[in-house]
Amino acid sequence: AQSRNVLGYYVNVQRVPNKCRHLPKRIVLKNQEILLNLSMAYYTINISAYNQAGESPQTTYIVPDFYTTDLPGQINVRHEGTKTVVTWTPEYSPKCFVVDWGTSKEDMHMKIIPATTGSFILDNIEPYKLNKIMVHGSDACHCESFARYERTFGVARFYSIEGVPRIGPTNVTILNITKHTAVVQWTEIGAEDCLGFLQGYKISYIIDSASTKSPAVTVNSSTTCYNLTGLKERTIYRVQVSGFTSAGEGPWTLSKPFRTPKYGIVEALCSCAAWHQS
Repeated sequence: AQSRNVLGYYVNVQRVPNKCRHLPKRIVLKNQEILLNLSMAYYTINISAYNQAGESPQTTYIVPDFYTTDLPGQINVRHEGTKTVVTWTPEYSPKCFVVDWGTSKEDMHMKIIPATTGSFILDNIEPYKLNKIMVHGSDACHCESFARYERTFGVARFYSIEGVPRIGPTNVTILNITKHTAVVQWTEIGAEDCLGFLQGYKISYIIDSASTKSPAVTVNSSTTCYNLTGLKERTIYRVQVSGFTSAGEGPWTLSKPFRTPKYGIVEALCSCAAWHQS
């Protein structure tokens, strides 16, 4: 019923982070729709309605992350001691570049640098945390103009220092056990526990009656199940899984026991690479 008395809407588009002391100019609309051409920087949009009596409380909309590989440039990140050096080669000539970096929307930092600069040095970046860096070209180098003129040049993610995963994968289960095969399945290690770019997993087992551990097999980081083949019937096995980054291997999971039967054949329910015991 109140919408019949609405005269229009106020829209504030605010960039995050925003070092400007003043708020951007509000947009006045009569309709309930607006088309914004924004960069890949973080933005919040505040919307309120107004009538002859005044202005309503604001509704805040946070523009979600979106991903694209169709960007005009490539960002390169390398490490030099305690410093992180970010370089890029512009494919067009804006008046300036705007660099955003941080671990999350709430932790983003911003710096405006000249267009002639093709590099940027970050110092004192906390190790073992995934950072996101965005480089935008802009033909207007004042904060209030970014929403109109800013264009994302490239996006990259990096660690200043990589570590090994702090835990192994969770929910390790053994499925579809037959006298010669079994399927090992697990839940991927969360990004907050990887402490680096996860490169893959290692799977190994021992026979319960022996102390010799099998050679570990390696699978890529997108794989979360694996077929064990060539097992012995009526034998107890104990399986362990670990994850690894470029810095090394994380801890193994607690051993998961299972026993192969003397009879029976079960079809595998998931499609995994096969590991044959030699």
